[in-house]
Amino acid sequence: MTRVMPSGEYLSEQVQKDDRDRYLTAVLAPEPARGGLMALLAFNIEVAKVRESVSESLIGRMKLQWWRDVIAAIYENGKVPQGNPVVQALEQLIRDFGLSRAHFERLLEAREADMADEAPTDVEALEVYAEGTSASLTALMLEVLDARDPASQAAGRHVGIAWALTGMLRAVLFHARANRFLLPADLMTEANLTAHDVQEKRNAARIAQVVEKIAARARAHLDKARERRRDVDRKALPALLPATLAEAYLKGLQQRRFDVFDPRHALQRPAALRLTWNAMRGVY
Repeated sequence: MTRVMPSGEYLSEQVQKDDRDRYLTAVLAPEPARGGLMALLAFNIEVAKVRESVSESLIGRMKLQWWRDVIAAIYENGKVPQGNPVVQALEQLIRDFGLSRAHFERLLEAREADMADEAPTDVEALEVYAEGTSASLTALMLEVLDARDPASQAAGRHVGIAWALTGMLRAVLFHARANRFLLPADLMTEANLTAHDVQEKRNAARIAQVVEKIAARARAHLDKARERRRDVDRKALPALLPATLAEAYLKGLQQRRFDVFDPRHALQRPAALRLTWNAMRGVY
């Protein structure tokens, strides 16, 4: 017999399966915020997977437009589609927590870049993408946690960017095999690489040069987030804990000399013990 799960349990299982890192941070939040974070992460999974779920960019843009229409319907008291557990949870979440529409719109707009095959022109363009996708999501998570103070929001922006840059570095080969090119064009040119060179192990040393520079930018954002640690609202902690995981992944990259072809790269797991310890201490 098929088990029928409540929507909250269903969403949590989806997040645990598809975004285990942020799942580990979200479960550390108190209820009812925990359920709200799971709903946001489930929504993010839906829009982040659009690119890989379609064969044509036009269809992907249509799917993103569908989500824009859903968000508009929720905020404008329009007709919200029924039968989708993510949509239903999102509708309740937005109304219960008074979430800012602008963050959703910024996130969906940034996801349009997923439909293009061109690489970001430079690191700054990559960071704009990271801010639009990941930092917008972090801002929404902070609102669910009722951490709307300027220090928490500023720290969340830097954590969100650092997390996105770290995730991109972890997925360099995965993206290359899917014909997605996120390594900035200017750094690739400096390393005398083309986008299609990324799949070739013989180019590992030159790819590592690019990876190292992006990792340095991610670390800089972590440092900026932590500069505000004393002023951040303690309620913000679950949304900022990805900083702990990002730091561990970046350390692993450094130990492997930024070689994304090293077999240990794909095997690195989230630093769950460090995450728990930092959560107990109230630091990120």
